[in-house]
Amino acid sequence: MVKYGLDYTRCRWILPLLLGIGVIFGIIALAGRGWLESQTLPYVQRASLWQNCRRPDQGGEWSCESLMGYAWGRAAAATYLVGFLLLVICFALAIIAFAIDTLRFNFIRGIGGLLFVAAVFSIMGLVIYPVKFSSEIEMTGINMFSWAYGFGWTTAIMEICLGFFFCCLPNYEDQILGNVKPTYFYSSP
Repeated sequence: MVKYGLDYTRCRWILPLLLGIGVIFGIIALAGRGWLESQTLPYVQRASLWQNCRRPDQGGEWSCESLMGYAWGRAAAATYLVGFLLLVICFALAIIAFAIDTLRFNFIRGIGGLLFVAAVFSIMGLVIYPVKFSSEIEMTGINMFSWAYGFGWTTAIMEICLGFFFCCLPNYEDQILGNVKPTYFYSSP
C-alpha cells in the first residue's frame, strides 16, 4: 500500500473495508446466541450477551432469563456496545477520510486513537462477561464459550490491529503522496 500510495485505486479502500468487516463481526457478536453453549449432549444451556437459556431435558422447552437483571450483565453489554458504536463511528470517519482527495493525516491518526478506545471498551465487556457469568450463574454439564463470543474477540483484535495501521500510516506521508525521490542503486561493472 505504501509502495503505490493511497491514490492507487485497489489499495485506497483496504482499511475502510477491514473496518467494515469488523463492524459485521461486531453485529454478529451482538446478535448471536452462541456466547456460551453446552458442549455435549444433552444440550441444556445456551447464552447470549443479553440472556441465558436453559432446557431441563432433551425434548423440553427452553426457558430464558435476561442477563440485564444483573449489574454485571448490564456492564458487559454496555461496555461492548460502546466499543461497537465507536467502531461504527470510526468506519464512517474512515470512509469520509479516504473519500477526500487530499488526505488529512492527523485526522487518520485520530481514527486510530479512537479505535484503541473502542478496543478497550470491547475488551472490558468481553472480560466481564465470562468472569461474572461463570461465578454467578449455575452451569450444568460441560459448557464452552462459543462462536458469537469468538466473533466479539475477533472484533476487538481487529480494532487493535487497525488502530496501529491508522496511527502508523501518517509516518509514511511523504512516500504515500509521492514526495520522496526514488533512490537507485547502481554498481559499476
